[in-house]
Amino acid sequence: MSTNSSIAVIGLGYVGLPLAQLFVAEGYRVIGVDIDQAKIESIQQKKSYVSDISDADLRAMVESSRFEATPDFRRVQEADYIVICVPTPLTNREPDITYIKSAVTSIAPYLRENQTVILESSTYPGTTEEIVKPLLEQNPQSLIIGQHLYLGYSPERIDPGNKQLTLRQIPKVISGVTSACLEKVKAFYGQVFETIVPVTSTKVAEFVKMLENSQRLINISFINEVNLLANRMQVDLWEVIEAAKSKPLGFTPYYPSAGIGGHCIPVDPFFLSWIGLREGVPLTMIHLAGMINERMPHEIVGRVLEELDKKGIDPQNASVGIIGLTYKKDVNDIRESAALRVIEHLLMKKVNVSVYDPMYTGEPPFQVNRFELTPEALGKQDIVVVLVDHSAMDWQQIAMHSQCVIDTRNIVPNQAGTEIIRI
Repeated sequence: MSTNSSIAVIGLGYVGLPLAQLFVAEGYRVIGVDIDQAKIESIQQKKSYVSDISDADLRAMVESSRFEATPDFRRVQEADYIVICVPTPLTNREPDITYIKSAVTSIAPYLRENQTVILESSTYPGTTEEIVKPLLEQNPQSLIIGQHLYLGYSPERIDPGNKQLTLRQIPKVISGVTSACLEKVKAFYGQVFETIVPVTSTKVAEFVKMLENSQRLINISFINEVNLLANRMQVDLWEVIEAAKSKPLGFTPYYPSAGIGGHCIPVDPFFLSWIGLREGVPLTMIHLAGMINERMPHEIVGRVLEELDKKGIDPQNASVGIIGLTYKKDVNDIRESAALRVIEHLLMKKVNVSVYDPMYTGEPPFQVNRFELTPEALGKQDIVVVLVDHSAMDWQQIAMHSQCVIDTRNIVPNQAGTEIIRI
């Protein structure tokens, strides 16, 4: 594969846009295709909507003349490689692969011989062979996969907000539906990723992503449930974890939180759970982990109400400041955020909720006020609840000027005169 090759990226979200940026930086021509006109306009205006790509990064992409964004699927005719990076949500805990099907059927009429199509969307094992391959082979040109057209799967492994590990450095698992397909996929990703990990089938590659995120869901849910016991016994689980980390083998630290959020960990394991039921192998640990994760925002709200009761404050007269709306630190994404569930439950109790998040500039999905981290605004809150530990926060300011802080991230320093409750 040479830099004369052109690439089409279908879906310009948190996966597709950084992937496009990676190839553009290496000198490749990239056509980004997305049906969301707002994304197209943002790119044309050089205003990034992805937290890992700055406006300056996006400007450099556009002004390189090697990148353009369009809603026109006909443009895939120009590409040698087509990478599909579209969402795969859950509907009633069942996989919704509507976006994958739509993307595949949209490109099929415009395929030509010797193109390579790669799916990166997270999905259940079997999707590439059971769904994507038959749809592609319905192309009007009668192109056969493995002979005229090549198909592979490579799970996206991007870690939004991670400044220490770049996309290029994350080992890239790759697969193809035939050996010839695998060689095409290997040639493609080998140009930009430092480490390539070939596996024997697309089903194996799909399973890799499901295993990775299912393990994280189970481990994080376990530590959250154990933290409930530690709180009841007045034991600081953060201290327990730090001491346990001293063991040089067999222990991997996970940390308590208000619950798991985002577009991967709360979603992907249930693709695996669904396929398990289809195959007659129920995955009960995933089910239990999901129940624990759903429980955590209720536990946080329960602790807030408990502290208000201790202070003799009626919840309907209380002011609670929430710090952090996004699903994790240093990202601007609120999808599946545990913070939103905490806010929702507080509002159901008629609590007056204000929010602060320097990363998220959009409108909150609830009717809540915003507040700033000024001494006056912090002092007006009966309780400040820290749900996300963004790097840009002034934690000392929060500690100095708040009356009471419920800290779910173990980030707020101790401060004389301020009640700090670590949970």
